Amino acid sequence: MEEVEIPSFFICPISLQLMKDPVTVPTGITYDRESIEKWLFSAKNRTCPVTKQPIPDCDLTPNHTLRRLIQSWCTLNAAHGIERIPTPRPPISKSQIAKLLCEAKSPDMRNKCLKRLRSIATENASNRCCMEAAGAADFLATLVKNETSVSSSILDESSPNSRSFEVTTRLLDEALAVLYHLQLSEASLKNLVGDDGVFIDSLTRIMRSGTIESRAYAVMLLKSMFEVADVIQLSSLRMELFVEVVRLLRDQVSRKATKSALKLLIRASLIGGNRVKAVEASAVPVLVDLLLDSCHKRESEMILTLLDVLCRCAEGRAELLKHGAGIAVVSKRILRVSETANERCVGILLSISKFSATQSIVQEMLQIGVAAKLCLVLQVEGPSKTKVKAREILKLHARAWKNSPCIPVEFLSSYPA
Repeated sequence: MEEVEIPSFFICPISLQLMKDPVTVPTGITYDRESIEKWLFSAKNRTCPVTKQPIPDCDLTPNHTLRRLIQSWCTLNAAHGIERIPTPRPPISKSQIAKLLCEAKSPDMRNKCLKRLRSIATENASNRCCMEAAGAADFLATLVKNETSVSSSILDESSPNSRSFEVTTRLLDEALAVLYHLQLSEASLKNLVGDDGVFIDSLTRIMRSGTIESRAYAVMLLKSMFEVADVIQLSSLRMELFVEVVRLLRDQVSRKATKSALKLLIRASLIGGNRVKAVEASAVPVLVDLLLDSCHKRESEMILTLLDVLCRCAEGRAELLKHGAGIAVVSKRILRVSETANERCVGILLSISKFSATQSIVQEMLQIGVAAKLCLVLQVEGPSKTKVKAREILKLHARAWKNSPCIPVEFLSSYPA
């Protein structure tokens, strides 16, 4: 079949393919909708690919004239196997979202509108951007705060109305689902964090008494919020939040919720005071139990990273040593997961060795193979930082370990002098 040359102005500058839904950005350049949306939203670029000028908003104007020209060209070349592109469905508009948000203020329409908003948010990135610009995040956050207060009031009653509680719970599930699927921008997330802690308190209450779905969405939202929070905001976190996040970890609600909870605690525990809160919320024994069962590389790395951070405080080290499998499970993970995990494991053991190593603990470390593992770390290829830490631990306990029969003969040559 004879090849047909496509006119250059029908070609998308990004994908270099025939445009199916041409749209024009504020810089005046026309792209195929799918390609420019991927550039703007998935790759999170905010400049025009051709002009390199900034695109302050995500306003994409359909180029109907060019689309009709492309359709006509396709029809004229049908004999050459060119299929006519279909007329695209009009994208959602800001006014349509605003109308839905207005209708959602009515209790009778609320659930139906939230389901519709959820459907729109999960369709594509352009819809999510449009929803955020129309004020959906603020509306949903306010709804969550109000419904959480209603839910708490119902539970406080001597004879709680189960039907009212069920309706409120269902609304919270939908509102949180929409908020999560919006994949909010940094500015919107900062706005939620800076809301005097009220929204964070609402999400904490949801993690305590919400459905499994709501608890998962709450911790995933909090994880995103904490990624943009500043030191002052992170320093003011309440003890109740740590208690509920650790409880969610223990309950193993879902893989995604567990990963979000671990990332949240890692981020929050970079603040010294929060480490103690996490430890007092029983994070360390829960993490050790998780590590015993974990068979996923990334999850194991995050658990070890969090344990490494928590062991930087005396309370964290004491909790790790109190757990019967604490040191053993950390030692076992060396050279079995990844280089990142190796560094975290050796970091944990170094904290123990420098600040909490009693004679009995030093002997326990020797008996469960810590010394042998550290000697092996010195022999295999890996980051120099990990080897420096391993060598430091071996030197710290040289008197107790150097001549021990627990260290294999072939490793003695690696033992630091």
